[in-house]
Amino acid sequence: MDEQADPNGRIVVEQQGHILLIGLDRVPKLNGVSEKMFVELAEAYDRLEKDPDLRVGVLHAFGPHFSAGIQLDQLQDRFKAGLHLTPSGMVDPFDLFPPLRSKPVVAAVQGISFTITIELMLAADIVIAASDCRFGQIEVKRGIFANHGATIRIVERAGWGSAMRYLLTGDEFDSATALRLGLVQEVVEPGRQLGRALELAEKIAAQAPLAVQATVTNARRAVFYGYESAALEFGPVQQRLFETEDAAEGVASFKEKRAARFTGK
Repeated sequence: MDEQADPNGRIVVEQQGHILLIGLDRVPKLNGVSEKMFVELAEAYDRLEKDPDLRVGVLHAFGPHFSAGIQLDQLQDRFKAGLHLTPSGMVDPFDLFPPLRSKPVVAAVQGISFTITIELMLAADIVIAASDCRFGQIEVKRGIFANHGATIRIVERAGWGSAMRYLLTGDEFDSATALRLGLVQEVVEPGRQLGRALELAEKIAAQAPLAVQATVTNARRAVFYGYESAALEFGPVQQRLFETEDAAEGVASFKEKRAARFTGK
C-alpha cells in the first residue's frame, strides 16, 4: 500500500473470472486490521455471496505478513460493548452469525498471523500456509480472550488438549504445527501460498456452483446442529439439485466423456 494512502489501510478486492480476491492491505502496520478494514471486509464477503458471477473467494494479504492482529486502541470500545467486530446485516467474514456465506473461501497466509486474523483464517474453508508462518493466539497476554471463533474451531480441529496448549499460554506455533493440528491444509514455500490458493480456487470454481454451495451449507449444518440435522437435508437438497441445468449438464458430460460446463443454474 502507498504510504500516502489511508493510514487505516484498506481491503483490496479484485475479480479474476469467477474468483474474488480479498486482500488485507496495510503493509506499514503489518496489516493490523483497523475498524475501517473490518467494514470493508464484510462488504467484500457480502459481494462474494450476492454476486451470481462469483463462485469462490480467496483471502490473502499484501507484504511479508498476513496480519499482526487488530488495532486494539481503535476497537476496544466494541469489545467493551460486547460487539462483534464486523457489522451486522452483512455476510460475516468470521462465519459465526447470520447471514452466513454459502460460497467457499480459500485463505493464503504468510509470516506473522496473530490473534483475530487466525480466527479469520479458520473461518475459511481451506488454508494454505507459507512455511515461514508465525501463529499466535495471544489474547490472554492482553487480558482478553479469543472471542471470534478460535475457542470453537481450534478445539474442533485440534482437540481439547492441543487447543488449550496454545489458547491458554499464548505461545507461538509454526506452520508445521498448524498443519499437524489441522488448522491449515497445506504448507508451501514462502511466496507460493497465494498461487496455490488460486489453483485450488480455480478447481473449485470449475465445479457446479449450486452443488458446491450445498456442500458448504450442509457441512456447516452438521457442525452447528449435529449429524441428524444435516442428514435430514440430504434427500430434499439432492432432489432440488437434480432439477437444475447443471445436474443435467453433469449427466451429459459423464455420458459424453467430456469436461462439464457449469453455469450455476
